[in-house]
Amino acid sequence: MNEAVADDVIIARFLDALWLASGLAQATLSAYRNDLNQLAFFLAKRGVSLLNAQAAHLEKFLEKESSSEAGQHARTTARRASAVRRLYRFLMAARYRADDPSAQLETPKLPQKLPQTLSEKEVDALLNAPCIEEDLGLRDRAMLELLYATGMRVSELVELPLLRLNLNAAIVRVVGKGDKERLVPMGEVAQQWLQRYIDAARPALLDGAVSNALFVTRRGAAMTRQAFWHIIKRYALVAAIRTPLSPHTLRHAFATHLLNHGADLRVVQLLLGHAAINTTQIYTHVAKERLKSLHTRHHPRG
Repeated sequence: MNEAVADDVIIARFLDALWLASGLAQATLSAYRNDLNQLAFFLAKRGVSLLNAQAAHLEKFLEKESSSEAGQHARTTARRASAVRRLYRFLMAARYRADDPSAQLETPKLPQKLPQTLSEKEVDALLNAPCIEEDLGLRDRAMLELLYATGMRVSELVELPLLRLNLNAAIVRVVGKGDKERLVPMGEVAQQWLQRYIDAARPALLDGAVSNALFVTRRGAAMTRQAFWHIIKRYALVAAIRTPLSPHTLRHAFATHLLNHGADLRVVQLLLGHAAINTTQIYTHVAKERLKSLHTRHHPRG
């Protein structure tokens, strides 16, 4: 079936179906929308629609967008090719087209980028950086401990409601990407710091106000991702950590340290909330690089 449907309608239907099927983040969907709008514009200038495009048109589009004049990074080109492939798979499944002109598209080979992580000693220094004699410092210590103990994303941490925390069982119920829920153990140390924060610092920060959020600011509002990122960077300076940090640094450390201590990759995948095992496998490379570095540094013939 090749009914006359406008390109913008095709793109909207595809993105709606993709979101329902995969629960992709809004940022990824927005990037796909931008990529496909560029494709539709490219085709329209040549008198072609999305429904009538051929493999040569798609190859020309990707070639043009990834040229040195366009200044695009290989990762951007790979994402754009992915958007095009997904679109035409959708068009075939929905019977808008009988063929897939994107089937033979080539995607640039991406260099493997290992995530930055911290050594266990650096993590200890970071966790010990807050002044726990102050309400804000006790809150920050509890946040850092929970983040490292569970490997949750920073966005998952700051959006965590108090009711999703089970201190008696030392378990936290995390709602991640695509509204997928997972239960993650937190361990005794994080459990103890959270109990201290909830008993003393949280009521003081709320000062009579009511909030569903587990972690709150001095004004009684929920913590934001940006504010916590600034907090991590400040404590990194206090702890004299020179390793470049990202909002996911403690998440990376959580996964790498688990694998270093013999955890099963599938277990780490479940704890991180990764949909696919290949996303988690990157941490096996980080662990191997760490072992190689230690061998080189300490072995007499390293």
